[in-house]
Amino acid sequence: MHKFLLALLAGTLVGCLDSEERVIEEKSQGLVYCAEANPVSFNPQVTTTGSTIDIIANQLYDRLISIDPVTAEFQSELATDWKVSKDGKSVTFTLRKDVPFHTTAYFTPSRTFNADDVIFTFSRLFDVYNPYHFVGDASYPYFQSVGVDQLIRKIVRVSDHQVRFELFNAESSFLANMATDFAVVLSAEYAMKRKAAEQEEFFDQYPVGTGPYIYREYRRDNLVRFYRNPDYWKHDVALEQLVYDITPNGTARIAKLLTKECDLAAHPSSAQLSILAQREDINIEKETNLNVGYWAFNTERPPFDDIRVRKALAHAIDTDKIMQAVYYGNGTRAESMLPPTSWAFNAQASMPSFDPDLAKKLLAEAGFSDGFDMNIWAMPVSRIYNPNARKMAELMQSDLRKVGVNVSIVEYEWNTFIQRIGEHRHDSVLLGWAADTPDPDNFFSPLLSCSATFSGKNPANWCNPKFDLLLAQALDTTDLNMRKKYYADVQSLIMDELPLLPIAHGLRFQASSADVDGIELGPFGAISLANARKK
Repeated sequence: MHKFLLALLAGTLVGCLDSEERVIEEKSQGLVYCAEANPVSFNPQVTTTGSTIDIIANQLYDRLISIDPVTAEFQSELATDWKVSKDGKSVTFTLRKDVPFHTTAYFTPSRTFNADDVIFTFSRLFDVYNPYHFVGDASYPYFQSVGVDQLIRKIVRVSDHQVRFELFNAESSFLANMATDFAVVLSAEYAMKRKAAEQEEFFDQYPVGTGPYIYREYRRDNLVRFYRNPDYWKHDVALEQLVYDITPNGTARIAKLLTKECDLAAHPSSAQLSILAQREDINIEKETNLNVGYWAFNTERPPFDDIRVRKALAHAIDTDKIMQAVYYGNGTRAESMLPPTSWAFNAQASMPSFDPDLAKKLLAEAGFSDGFDMNIWAMPVSRIYNPNARKMAELMQSDLRKVGVNVSIVEYEWNTFIQRIGEHRHDSVLLGWAADTPDPDNFFSPLLSCSATFSGKNPANWCNPKFDLLLAQALDTTDLNMRKKYYADVQSLIMDELPLLPIAHGLRFQASSADVDGIELGPFGAISLANARKK
């Protein structure tokens, strides 16, 4: 069987190669990463798409602070120090000196990083007078969904290397949000150059950061190329270049890894892991990641606005079969929206069990004794939280047919898929979330808050004032026991209303050639290749 699969992988490769568009150049000096999707943008402020964040966040940019993956403590990056006022309503950052921005074919900086860059970057989120606030439809999905754009009152320039964020109210997750992959610092000087040339629309597509790699080129459906930043402030960068080979098909990605066209392949499936584990020239990295895969219902669209229908659909699904056929033992069945490793995790006794008879009864009570037609939108890419959404959708389709519900499965190219989900065109969708911080709010506000609904990032299209109030109460206190209590109520409310059904928490896998070292996978946040090198 394994020989057959290897032959299949090699055969798939033949159709993928184009001699004129090969991405491997000087293998000893560069690294080729087989990525699953085109980047939506080159600015993390304007997207929450995991495949895009993996490509750009830690490679092109730096943040003011980050979170230690082991201790979960904040650590310095572009900010060397930070102080929170006694009332929690202001945070002062002392900035690192002599950090250069990238020099590219389209921009040469005249100064190093300073307070103006921080003010420009974050005022863009909330200040209508910032010249870039409305560029890209003024959509900053992560920050809008967690309310950061409404939290910051103003940003004060204390000196060249010190800024003070003044907040409307104290919020316990503010620093955690400033440490996410979305909170990268941009160049104000570069932005003003684009504005002077009336080219604001290019700002988010031709990036300038302070990170370990410099943007070189992007060819849609083909590749993204970065070069080494020779002036990186943190350390020397070993790789001369970093190339992302855009390969949506998971089998093709592994085929390219096996034939050495790629050095690193994103998200190998559970079925492929057993093959790869037998090869001495391939390394498999595994990381327990804070994430959740879920089935979300469009609660503003009948009949999914009826809680009885949502619960009926949840009871019709055999989750044990999904765990076996989709996760292959490399995931944990969800007992809540939060994974068990979260400090606020609270197992939910009311998680729907597999009970087709109860499903039929609830459908009859809702007036659907004869069932109805619906669709399930399935992600076209493999992610940590759902390695095979198409397979999952097919299993659900079979289960739902037995209770009289006829399911059509809908798929689109990834970026189109995300756009149309944001427009709420779906009946239901298989999606998920990988946390950016260990703060529990990161699982709730970005996905289910009213703000997330308005920004198009709430796939359940669900706005519940009680839910938002609980989140606000949890953020208004630093008392850990009180926060646990509020988040326990939040988890219970999700199960009572069931805007989405948590299904599983997956493990993150990365497959790479054995001669590659320094790949950094953490329990939250995107992959970092800042320290990657060839042995």
